[in-house]
Amino acid sequence: MVKNHLFKFEAPFHLESGEWLPELELAYTTYGELNADKSNVVWVCHAFTGNANPSDWWSGLIGEKRLFNPKDYFVICVNVLGSHYGSTNALSTNPLTGQQYFHDFPFVSIRDVVNSLILLRKHLEINSIAYLLGGSLGGQQAVEWSLIEPEVIQKQILFSTNAIHSPWGIAFNESQRMAIANDPTWESSTPEAGMEGMKVARAIALLSYRNYETYNRTQSRDAGQVDFFRANTYQNYQGEKLLKRFNAYSYWTLSKMFDSHDVGRNRGGVQKALETVLAKTLVIGITSDILFPPVEQERIAQFIPKAKYVEIDSTYGHDGFLIEFEAMTNAIVDWEKEI
Repeated sequence: MVKNHLFKFEAPFHLESGEWLPELELAYTTYGELNADKSNVVWVCHAFTGNANPSDWWSGLIGEKRLFNPKDYFVICVNVLGSHYGSTNALSTNPLTGQQYFHDFPFVSIRDVVNSLILLRKHLEINSIAYLLGGSLGGQQAVEWSLIEPEVIQKQILFSTNAIHSPWGIAFNESQRMAIANDPTWESSTPEAGMEGMKVARAIALLSYRNYETYNRTQSRDAGQVDFFRANTYQNYQGEKLLKRFNAYSYWTLSKMFDSHDVGRNRGGVQKALETVLAKTLVIGITSDILFPPVEQERIAQFIPKAKYVEIDSTYGHDGFLIEFEAMTNAIVDWEKEI
């Protein structure tokens, strides 16, 4: 059974930008039990609008009768700082003012997120992570963590991610933030600010998560049709769906977090940084991913010592890492046989 937890750090948490949070809370889940020597930890880092329960969105990899079975492993996943699902974010109350942060919530980088995860790791007295897993934004966290604490991470599996966020990815994120900023309500300090803009932002994001072939297959138009297409309905539906479970402040915070990612920052560049990773590493790419194209995963595997790169042929684009469970499982099993 998945268990929900809340970790409170009641001291100033200093951020990479020089700003700080007076305190922070991290919502997290655990699945399974720690063994006696705490050597069975599987730490999962979630993606952009994901929650802290990977058995929800990675059920093909995590769960009973799956590769990472809670009967064998202690699976932990933390809702990232700034996100909507229980961790400190813009809708939290600033203890110094007694008011919600709203637009005053500070900038949070990938490196800040990892440092917050390390606080929890130390609190739980976990000294070794058997497997560190992450896709997309989660993969960015994972590779950053393997650099900050190389001795702690034993094995890591990186899905559809990169070592430095590309200008292409930043442009997609800025377009989404423009949609939020152009919502007239974004100027107000209320929990509902920018929500209609976020709906448009989500529609923009979907174009990068899938691709031309995916839409042709799943949102095909009928012969002779001139209006009210499946693609119209789909874009609106996905925007409305996010409105029911997220907030625009967190969307803004996490999109900026995406853009901040650069493992080479203050480390002499990407290659030099990746060459210091000690974890045994598997990097998985998706052939049709246009947001994090396979060349970005190949580059990670090229520079991390003895890393392996596997490419999965899929038409699902970036979302493939949330869908192609059988192929990903087979890739991991084959890799395990080699190391």
